[in-house]
Order: sequence, then C-alpha cells, then structure tokens
Amino acid sequence: MDTTIQISKELLNKLKAFKIHEKESYEDLIWDLLEDRMELSEETKKNIAEAREQVKSGKTISHEQLKKKYNIT
Repeated sequence: MDTTIQISKELLNKLKAFKIHEKESYEDLIWDLLEDRMELSEETKKNIAEAREQVKSGKTISHEQLKKKYNIT
C-alpha cells in the first residue's frame, strides 16, 4: 500500500540533505532514521530525556566555562 504525506519544504530540504546518494528513496531514508531511534535502549532513552531536561532548566556549563574552570586553552 502506498500513501502520500504532506511535509513542509523545510523538512523536505532536511531529508534531502540526509540522503546518502541522489537515488536513495525517502522511504529508505525514513526507515534508516527510524531504525536508529528504535535501537535505543530504555535506559538510553531515559538518559536522553534527563539530559534534555537539564538543558531546558539551565543546568549546563558551556565549553568556554569548562575550559576556564580547568585552565585549558
């Protein structure tokens, strides 16, 4: 069964940029992207969610701050 979906031009351009070669189908590309996400363990998904929350709440340190803290040039 085939179907048509509507996506924005912005998303289309992003998908085009992910193509490995010009003749790669969007279906193959989407399956590859989904496969990457499906392979994440539940623990990894939990860690990612926690990290996103830390970023949202400002509990991060910039690269420059880290370099200053450890006197790295």
